[in-house]
Amino acid sequence: MRKAFLITVIAFFAISYVHAQEVGLRFGDVSGGNVAIDGVFSTGNFSRIHADVSFGNGGMGIDALWDFLYMPLGKEAFNWYVGAGPYAFIGNDFALGAVGEIGLEYQFKEVPLVVGADWRPGLQIIDNTNLFAGGFGLNVRWVFGK
Repeated sequence: MRKAFLITVIAFFAISYVHAQEVGLRFGDVSGGNVAIDGVFSTGNFSRIHADVSFGNGGMGIDALWDFLYMPLGKEAFNWYVGAGPYAFIGNDFALGAVGEIGLEYQFKEVPLVVGADWRPGLQIIDNTNLFAGGFGLNVRWVFGK
């Protein structure tokens, strides 16, 4: 438990250091439980890093996806994205693999809030080899610095 707390503190300092643009929660199927701390960091006009840290199932899960397509969908407030990246679960059991991501989100104009839904199919490579397709989630994030 001390390791999980230490990693969480380091993650929060890293988020504040790199000036996260959006921070919130992701509800749904994530690598370490059903709820994750969700952060988005811009890497350009049409790409970003989408990271999650979750606790549950006897450990901690970390997802770090690069959304290489992040584009407006018609109106300016709707955006869609596609990405991929590694995930790890650290606990009594260890898992390492890769996940993909496709999603749609809406950014409110009056309130600095983003609400989105995504699907994350994945491939577990280390400890066991599994393919899973049930990674649906709902994201609610507060917007900073935009």
